[in-house]
Amino acid sequence: MLQLLVCPQTKGLLEFDEAAQELISKSAKLAYPVRDGVPILLISEARSMED
Repeated sequence: MLQLLVCPQTKGLLEFDEAAQELISKSAKLAYPVRDGVPILLISEARSMED
């Protein structure tokens, strides 16, 4: 299923971080939450991964 999902901002690939329950977009530097097994792919819900 993960292969079908893309970052809504960049349309790039996402990586699943099981420990944090997040989908990571390295290109956008955003982490999208996964709640109760459902990915929340809204930019407004994403956590910034900026340093």
